[in-house]
Amino acid sequence: MTDTTAATATATTATAASGTAATNTDAWADRTVLVTGAEGFIGSTLVDLLVARGARVRALVHYKPYAERGHLAGHLGSDRVEMLAGDVRDAGRVSDAVAGCDTVFHLAALIGIPYSYDSPGAYVHTNVVGTQNVLEAARRHGVRRVLHTSTSEVYGTALSAPIGEDHPLQPQSPYSASKIGADMMALSFHHAFELPVTVVRPFNTYGPRQSARAVIPAILAQLHSGVRELRMGSLTPTRDFTYVTDTAAGFLALADCDRAVGEAVNLGTGQEISIGDLAGALIAASGRTDVEITVDPARLRPAGSEVHRLLSDNARARTWSGWQPEVPLEEGLAKTSAWVAEHLHLFDPKRYAV
Repeated sequence: MTDTTAATATATTATAASGTAATNTDAWADRTVLVTGAEGFIGSTLVDLLVARGARVRALVHYKPYAERGHLAGHLGSDRVEMLAGDVRDAGRVSDAVAGCDTVFHLAALIGIPYSYDSPGAYVHTNVVGTQNVLEAARRHGVRRVLHTSTSEVYGTALSAPIGEDHPLQPQSPYSASKIGADMMALSFHHAFELPVTVVRPFNTYGPRQSARAVIPAILAQLHSGVRELRMGSLTPTRDFTYVTDTAAGFLALADCDRAVGEAVNLGTGQEISIGDLAGALIAASGRTDVEITVDPARLRPAGSEVHRLLSDNARARTWSGWQPEVPLEEGLAKTSAWVAEHLHLFDPKRYAV
């Protein structure tokens, strides 16, 4: 991604993000906060929202030996965003990043379920050990609040729905197992050391900037490239999709919610759609009328690893913090479709991204 392209994307999402958070607009003014994984899809959107709310953001980004900041390019030169290169597996660098911060939003993680089948050890080192490093640093430096990012994948296939935070955790992939481990590490630091930490569990977040590892941009990239045969994995699982600015607003709401300390809290819409129906909605959003859906065996999860249903119970987030999602699925899909069409050069529609 060029800096110009990224800057345009940053400005677009910042505008949307600032409109999502309608309350406590001055509560973040001049707070110093750390966002790990700040270059990522959700992380960069959260940075935009924090800056719009007046915070001073320290952005921990993964070191790269070339001068390109991707989704954060629009903040280069800003006196509101300090960019630090590092790796959450490096305890010393993490401690340096945390020092002096009021709040830590920990989003850095290895994501993507298919790759976790190939390299489970890497997920343990980044997601579990990396989280431990963040927690240790937050404890050492007396941080006011830590928001640790979980995932709805920790629940596995729903045993009952909607899924509340007391639903059993089921490690149906090495990725979900590593996130369960990280969640338990975070909660253990609350119980053992009284660290003020909240585990935030977003359900399937989507929107501009998401990579082709996720189902919505993977479908849209194919559609906007002009394919006649839309290649997909299983069509029957259902998911609860939340637009990215709503997820980012949820992080901020929970960061000032004392009731959520020491707890896990879902961020989801409470509505589900099957992947097959989602494909139909995306075909409509893209304006295509000449597409045939086919199942690609390479895109299917192992049978015991497929999560068949994810539907959130978001009552804790709503009642404890006042958060609620604002972007309807149809509107969010239209916005995401337009972004993918404009940034099609970032995708390789012929390749299955893991």
